[in-house]
Amino acid sequence: MSLILENIDQQVGGESHITDVNLELQPGSFNVLLGRTLAGKTTLMRLMAGLDTPTRGRVIMNGQDVTGVSVRHRNVSMVYQQFINYPSLSVYDNIASPLKLAKVSRSEIDRRVRNIAEMLHIEHLLGRLPLELSGGQQQRTAMGRALVKDADVVLFDEPLVNLDYKLREEFREELRTVFSERNCIAVYATTEPAEALALGGNTAVLHEGRMLQYGRTEDVYHRPQDILTAEMFSEPSINILDGIVSEGELTFDRKEHFALDYDLKRLPSGNYRFGVRASHISLTPQTSDDITVNMIVDLAEISGSETFLHVHNELFHMTVYLEGIHEFPVDAPVTLYFPAHKIYAFDRQGVVMHIPRHLGGN
Repeated sequence: MSLILENIDQQVGGESHITDVNLELQPGSFNVLLGRTLAGKTTLMRLMAGLDTPTRGRVIMNGQDVTGVSVRHRNVSMVYQQFINYPSLSVYDNIASPLKLAKVSRSEIDRRVRNIAEMLHIEHLLGRLPLELSGGQQQRTAMGRALVKDADVVLFDEPLVNLDYKLREEFREELRTVFSERNCIAVYATTEPAEALALGGNTAVLHEGRMLQYGRTEDVYHRPQDILTAEMFSEPSINILDGIVSEGELTFDRKEHFALDYDLKRLPSGNYRFGVRASHISLTPQTSDDITVNMIVDLAEISGSETFLHVHNELFHMTVYLEGIHEFPVDAPVTLYFPAHKIYAFDRQGVVMHIPRHLGGN
């Protein structure tokens, strides 16, 4: 079972929600749609499901054009952000409901419901009503109803966004396990780059209704084709610094010059935009090819056991990711270090010109 979106456009009320999307999803694949709010993720999933019909283009499932075929006639399941369950039905009957509509035999229904419940660790809850469940248990019930159909395509529209951090981690691990044992196509929408990396599989990066890049999740993260993809697939967003390359050196201010690593020396002289991931910046020297910049503290944002340090100088703003809790007074001077061999180079139009060979870490 393959799923192909071919030259898809979607306009609503004269506004373009999806523009010229081409995407081919293979059987047994786990696929992430990554993009900010209003990037077009839900719209694209509704087109995959048959809930909407594209303004232009075709949806092809297993070699058949299903563009005008409604969701009722497609073997598709969908899980939403909200815990959508039938409040008057038990967990067992909630999960069994699509099988009953399909007139599956009672014994087969029982086998599949109990199998899915055990897989999702809710077998002890089958007799309860949804209002007697926690949020995580309700979402597991909704997922069970989607999975029990053995659908060709299963769509997850940010299903974990309303759960706490620990539950989200547990669900991600369970999803990977569940779909490693199935041959369906899974599509999972998220706004969070870290979640896409945790889920693995393949990732399509979306921005304002356009697909920027699609491929293995780690490849898209490490090898963005353009500056916009690099920004979308970084949290916090990758730092972009305007600089000049000339005679094997890099300068940001035409005063202080830094030697470039072997690969960067191959760049023709000219103006570039350099990308530095927040996790590649340090408060202490790291390597012999460190680039050093002097900055002023704007804010030390503490989030749990992490600190996001926001800084600026007269040329640019930067964000630094630091493990642990660090406090810095506002307007304090700070010196930052990042290795030349870990920076990306983009031309002035944002096309990637150099990808670091040393892609370890985040």
